[in-house]
Amino acid sequence: MSVAERPVTALLDRMGPERCECMGESEARAWCAALARGRYENFPVLTALLPAPVRDDFAALYAFCRWADDLGDEAGDRDRALELLAWWRAELQACFAGKPRHPVFTALAPTVRAHDLPIEPFDHLIQAFEWDNRKDRWATLDELMRSCALSADPVGRLVLMTLGERRDAESFARSDAICSALQLVNHWQDVRRDLLERNRLYIPAEASADIPDFESRLRITAERGWAPDRDFLAAYRGVLERLCDHAESLFERGEPLLATLKPTSRPVVWLFAAGGRAVLQGVRSWDYETCIRRPRLGALRKAWLVTRAWWNARSAA
Repeated sequence: MSVAERPVTALLDRMGPERCECMGESEARAWCAALARGRYENFPVLTALLPAPVRDDFAALYAFCRWADDLGDEAGDRDRALELLAWWRAELQACFAGKPRHPVFTALAPTVRAHDLPIEPFDHLIQAFEWDNRKDRWATLDELMRSCALSADPVGRLVLMTLGERRDAESFARSDAICSALQLVNHWQDVRRDLLERNRLYIPAEASADIPDFESRLRITAERGWAPDRDFLAAYRGVLERLCDHAESLFERGEPLLATLKPTSRPVVWLFAAGGRAVLQGVRSWDYETCIRRPRLGALRKAWLVTRAWWNARSAA
C-alpha cells in the first residue's frame, strides 16, 4: 500500500502532533498531488479539465479535507479524534499566521495567498468533523442540512474562489445547494457502511418515524447483507426514495450556477455535480437498497462523464 493509499492516522508518527517532518513548498505540493491521485473517491479530484495553474491548489485543498476527514473518522475513539482535530485547527491557524509546519499546510499556504482564501471555510470543515464525533443521529432533515452547511458547502465555496469565480451571495447559495446534494447522496450511498463501521445513521428520525423499530431492523438487514424482513425492506426503499428526491431537488436548485461560470470553470463544476447525480442514479437503479449494498460508479461510467465534460469544454471554447 502506497503512502497515498494509507489512512492519514498511519502517518501520525512522523506527521502528527508530537513529530512533524517538514517539506519544502514544491515537495509538499507534489506530495499533496500524489495523495489526491491515490485515493478512491466517487470522482477523481484532479483531471485534465482543471486549468493547469490551479491543479496544485486543488490538490492542496483536497489534502486538507482528506486529512481532516481521516482524523475525525480513523482515530479509533472519539476523544482521540477530537484531540487530533483540535491539533489540526492549530495547524490551520499557524498557516494563516504565516507559519505553516505540516506538509499539507506548507502546500496550502501559497493557495491561500494566491486566491485570498478566508480561514472560515476551512474551520467550518473541522467543525463538521468535530460534530460527527459528538453526534451520530439526526432528528430532522433540517438538522442534517445544517450539518451539510459545515461539511460540504465550504468545499464548493473554496472551489469557486480558487477558480476565480464570483463571490456573491447568489453564486454561493447555488454552490451550497449542489454541495449539500453531493453530501446527502454520499450519506444515502453509505448507509450500511456508516452504521456498521462508525455507528452513524444519517437518515433523519422524522423520515422513518412511521416504521416500527426502524434502526434495529436496519441493523439486522445491514449485518446479514440480505433482507430477512421483507416488509422492512419495502419501507426502507420508500424512505430512501423520498430522501433521494430531496437531493435531486437541490441539484436542480444549484444547476443555474453553471451558466454563470467562466468556460474554463464550467466543466470542472459540471463534473462534480454530474458525478453526484450519477451516484444518485445508481442508488435508484439498485432500488434504494443501500442497507444491503453500496452503489459505486464504475470506471466506464466515470470515463464517459469525464469525456462528456471535456467535450462540453471544447464546445464552449
